[in-house]
Amino acid sequence: MRGAVIHAPGDVRFEQLDDPKIQQPTDAIIRTVLTCVCGSDLWPYRGLEPIGGPHPMGHEYVGIVEDVGSEVTAVKPGQFVVGSFATSDNTCANCRHGWQSSCLHREFMSTCQADYVRIPHAQGTLVATAEHPDEEFLPSLLAVSDVMGTGWYAALAAEVKPGATAVVVGDGAVGLCGVIAARELGAERIIAMSRHESRQKLATEFGATDIVTERGDDGVARIKDLTDGIGADSVLECVGTAESMQQALHATRPGGNVGFVGVPHDVQIAGEELFFSHAGLRGGPAPVRRFLPDLIDRVLAGRIDPGKVFDLTLSLEQVAEGYRAMDERRAIKTLLTP
Repeated sequence: MRGAVIHAPGDVRFEQLDDPKIQQPTDAIIRTVLTCVCGSDLWPYRGLEPIGGPHPMGHEYVGIVEDVGSEVTAVKPGQFVVGSFATSDNTCANCRHGWQSSCLHREFMSTCQADYVRIPHAQGTLVATAEHPDEEFLPSLLAVSDVMGTGWYAALAAEVKPGATAVVVGDGAVGLCGVIAARELGAERIIAMSRHESRQKLATEFGATDIVTERGDDGVARIKDLTDGIGADSVLECVGTAESMQQALHATRPGGNVGFVGVPHDVQIAGEELFFSHAGLRGGPAPVRRFLPDLIDRVLAGRIDPGKVFDLTLSLEQVAEGYRAMDERRAIKTLLTP
């Protein structure tokens, strides 16, 4: 088969790879229908995470089951499936509490920008649709496997409630999906922080009521202006930098909550600052598997359309250009078709 391999910062190649095989009785093999480039893929691409030796890339996927191990009964060959970027057996204590991304047997997917993918713990990781969905739904179902599920978790972690004011820090795919989530959870006011016209337009389409272009202290001041000097009830931090975390924390009212899902890079929070803020802070890798059945239903019912975050579609063999386009902010998110 063929797939994407990163060799060094800025160096992603489309190469011939070994076909995946069943290695454990809990495995499944899927034929990729759609995959994509994620904003978190840009950390190693930009040299901000170590790469080590060359290795495959990609953790978002929808596909058709080709083969299953002897212990997999929840899905069968021929079914269309959606999975999470973090595998889970869905039976351990952490999974039963709804934290599948902390499954005791968790593995993070990292080989999905390819023609075929081996899915460990397929019994608990994959969710099959009742029938093969219409093509129009495929991008949104792909978004559910990570960015929509992660945006949803950001909103839940920030405790967005009906009538609340929510702020979304970050206008990438996760942040834009966070706008959808805040709307679906009933936020009355949704303030999206964005400097890019195309992303501002999409945020508004998804449900944002206000756009703030300022950053840092100026961004916090603008949020305070919009909330009578108090701050927001819920803030979704969807970037992962020190600046974005500080902006999120300072824009939260006393007693409010921050949901942070951007993978932290050089983020440090002073204990005394958090102590006196009276803000709640929850984050981590999103337990996407918990949300999959609900989000799939919302997509197929036409309630949400997170697939609109894909504003560039390329063939899988053009994956290197997909990375470049996102790195240069010419694209929000690149959809890849095998």
